[in-house]
Amino acid sequence: MRALVTGGRGGIGRAIAAALDGWDVVALDLPEFDVGSIEAWSAVDGTFDAAFLNAGIGIGYPDVAELPDAEIARIVDANLLGVVYGARECARRLMPNGGSIVCTASLAGLTGMPFDPMYTATKHAVVGFVRGAADGLRTHTIRINALCPGFTDTPIVEDELRGVLPVPLMEPSFVAEAALTVMNDAETGRAWIVQPNRVLPFRFPGIPGPR
Repeated sequence: MRALVTGGRGGIGRAIAAALDGWDVVALDLPEFDVGSIEAWSAVDGTFDAAFLNAGIGIGYPDVAELPDAEIARIVDANLLGVVYGARECARRLMPNGGSIVCTASLAGLTGMPFDPMYTATKHAVVGFVRGAADGLRTHTIRINALCPGFTDTPIVEDELRGVLPVPLMEPSFVAEAALTVMNDAETGRAWIVQPNRVLPFRFPGIPGPR
């Protein structure tokens, strides 16, 4: 079995790679691999049974009036386009026999995170992409689901947040085990909440019908 992991040298990505015991794991990360680059994705060789589209960054800037153009582009490339390009290439050529895609979103993809609104926006977009892409990918026998962990002990959690968080930081290994659970989910288009001692699919409220 062969798996692709983006952000494979970071906290959660490295833990996912380690949890895939017995698998042939291809871990991709900066500076050699930029998930927001179409050219980088075009150069990925081989076929895969699973893909963990995990690369992501935070930028801060709670006041949107202060958002620099370059930082907006950087976080959209890393957090959203990396997932879109990865899923597209899996469907086109990297998963000819089907498989499972796990996209790392965040609890910020299901609720607001006021100290980084662009992180919140991109993670909401990942969840929306997963839900919207599921039916189309089903025709390629590919399942796609979102992993939505809470605060995890990785470098993306800045030092100034660590002393004020109301919840304990999760270990990357715990999130990695949750990612493997999501990989094996028989359903598709779901968002899985990962919190301390809790891993379960999120129940989205229905849209009200016509009045």
